[in-house]
Amino acid sequence: MMSVVIVGGGVAGAATALALQRAGIAAEIFEAHPSGGEDAGAFLTVMANGMGALGEIGAAEAVAAVSGPARAVSLWDAQGQHLGRRPIEGAARSVTRAALYRALQELAVSRGIPVHHGRRMTGATAGDGGVEVTFEDGGTVAGGLLVGADGIHSRTRRLIDPQAPQPRNSGQHVVYGYAPGNPAGVDPDEYHMIRGSRAFFGFTVPAGDDRTWWFARMSGGRRPVADLFRDDPTPAAAIVAATVDVVGGDSYDIPTTPHWHNDRMVLVGDAAHAATPAAAQGASMALEDAVALAAALCDHADPATAFAAYETGRRAQTEETVAASARLIDGR
Repeated sequence: MMSVVIVGGGVAGAATALALQRAGIAAEIFEAHPSGGEDAGAFLTVMANGMGALGEIGAAEAVAAVSGPARAVSLWDAQGQHLGRRPIEGAARSVTRAALYRALQELAVSRGIPVHHGRRMTGATAGDGGVEVTFEDGGTVAGGLLVGADGIHSRTRRLIDPQAPQPRNSGQHVVYGYAPGNPAGVDPDEYHMIRGSRAFFGFTVPAGDDRTWWFARMSGGRRPVADLFRDDPTPAAAIVAATVDVVGGDSYDIPTTPHWHNDRMVLVGDAAHAATPAAAQGASMALEDAVALAAALCDHADPATAFAAYETGRRAQTEETVAASARLIDGR
């Protein structure tokens, strides 16, 4: 039976293991971080397409249990004027990145999928019989295939193509925070997006969480977030002032990855097609990748043929989404 080594235990890696198991393919997850993932302070939206993919791998219920509905988006200008409101189509969910990682990894473990933490890949070699993967701790593991779910700075992407493009800095710094209660007094489960005079601000109050989740997107490097919204008559300044800790970093994307695979290695999620957060599709695209890759491996006995079919089915859509998210960042 074919065995698969998955490097990366985040959304893409855990979902791929679950999808492969449903297809009758054994997989093991090797996660570099001791606790299962980075960027743990951030939150995200799993859109309807992502929830559909979770349903196909039997994970929608587990994710729904640690998330809240995302029902609509309201847009405001820097003067606090309401510009419009639109429902979010389908059963989208708001979830912290840490909760999503934990839910998917725990589900994988409960189904007998091995998840190894603290195992950072340093290299891999491929041959006719499979792959051998080496780790920072000096250990090795052999498998039939290697799935690179190791994120935007993917080492697997470089193994497949040493000339693969570096991630592109979007010129935006994104900060996330959580304020106690509901300082803005808004209805729960709705996103409020504010085009501030100096930066973009978004927030939501998930039902039952008793916190306001927010992010700020700024250009031109890091600055105190409170200063960006101090002069705007919007709820942003009060929400930031009520927050104790924030996390954040520069935003990157990869417009195109020329080579998603070789005969024994293949990329999923951000390793293949990283987008900025603006389109809120990063997690959902990774979940769809997992389902598509497992289906391709079911349909084609030869891994290289399966990988090519998977890439053909996913490349155009994901690159369009990456480009659309970049346009949102640019304001076009």
